[in-house]
This record gives sequence, structure tokens and C-alpha cells, in this order.
Amino acid sequence: MIVRHAGHELLLVTQPDHAALAAQMMAHWRADGLPSRPTRDAVLHATREHDVGWRDEDAAPRVDASTGRPFDFVNLPLEARQGVWRRAVPHLAGTSTYVAALVSQHALTIYRRHRVDPAWAGFFAEMEAARDQWFTTGTRPDGTSGGPLDPPVYARLSFLQDYAALRLGDLVSLTFCLGWTDPQDFEGYTIWADGDDVKLSPDPFEGETVRVEVTARRLVARKYVSDEDLRAALAAAPLEQQTGRLLGLATATS
Repeated sequence: MIVRHAGHELLLVTQPDHAALAAQMMAHWRADGLPSRPTRDAVLHATREHDVGWRDEDAAPRVDASTGRPFDFVNLPLEARQGVWRRAVPHLAGTSTYVAALVSQHALTIYRRHRVDPAWAGFFAEMEAARDQWFTTGTRPDGTSGGPLDPPVYARLSFLQDYAALRLGDLVSLTFCLGWTDPQDFEGYTIWADGDDVKLSPDPFEGETVRVEVTARRLVARKYVSDEDLRAALAAAPLEQQTGRLLGLATATS
């Protein structure tokens, strides 16, 4: 769950909704050769589905007993955070081995700060093995192969570029959902929030203003006494559309 603090309130966005927004954003991306890349459909699918493993967690959010607030995706207990990806990668392999490899790479990337932590050693070994397995085969677990989301193994040379696109979509969407004003730098782009807008430099949209929205629920920022208390409050909270724009700039100071 994405939890944004807004004064005396909290805005909650599910991880799958954030991922769907990331894919919508990347559908407008005109830079880096992405529009003409043969793997574009696989990149957009991987971006859209990269947080599929969070569905169970977001359907039953938990309270951090030390704060009385909902756990967010950063602070959820370790076993649960790792379990998200252990569920997601095999699930995605059923649709596309290439997508499963991209999402395995995403798990390895976003948690790289934990490389030296023994509690993460098994997780990294599993994700590396999964990435290598699904990158080097076009045969899905049910024995089928082929399709628009699974380029032949010999044609997977854009893997790192494709992963960079997934990560960019993830960062741009998180910046919007969380209102990150501190600049995020990745792959030559600087990304930051300015009010309801997200600005990027250089401009990957060829001058297009991209309008975006994501569904959120608004809760009172109070202490929740139990998981059941939180879940009841969340079920009663109305859905809201958080809207804004993506603006590409020539320079980060524009």
C-alpha cells in the first residue's frame, strides 16, 4: 500500500493501481526508442503488472503496532515484502517469461540496499535464479511458448533498456502518488513533483502534456487499534480521483 501523509489525513493508493498508472504514463513515452521497440508491449505489460504480488496485502492492510498507522510498502514486515515477489514472478511467468524476468530484475533493483543483510540473502539468490531462468527460456510453466509478450530468447538484447523503462514508469508514478518534491535521478532523467504535477527533464513526451489520475482512499490520520479497525475504516472511505499532469521540460530548472 502507498500511504501519503496529507496533514491530518492519509491518502492510500493500492500498489496495483500505482502500477497501472505507471503503464499509462509509459504509454506516452516518446524517448529512448521505446515507441518502435519490438518489446514495447512486453515492457508496458511488465510495468502494469509489476506489483501484482501486492494484491493480497493491499486487500487486507495491516497496522504497524508501533505507530498505530497503516504499514506502507516500505515498512511492511520483511517476510511479507519478500513474499510479494515470490508470488508475483511465477504468476507472471504463466503469461510471459520475459515479463517474469523483467519483474525479477525489478525486485533485485529496488531492494539492492539490503544486499549485505543476511536476512535478504536467500531472497536475492531466488530472484537472481528466477531472472536467469525466465530470461533464458521462452517456454512458460504450462509448456506453451510464443506470443507478442515473449520475444525469442535470441531477440532479448534490449533487456536492460526494457527494464530501465519499467523502473522509470515506477518512479514517475510513485512521485505522483507520494508527491515527492525531492528530485529523483535515473537513466539521465530528473523527476520531481510540483503541486499536482510531475515534471521530468529532459522531456520524454515530445511536448505533450499528459493528464493522469489514480484512485485513492482518504482516511483520518489517527491511531488504528487493530487491523480490523483499519480495514473497516478503509472500506467506509470513499474513492477519490487524484489528478495531475506530466510535464516534460528542457532543463531541470525550467
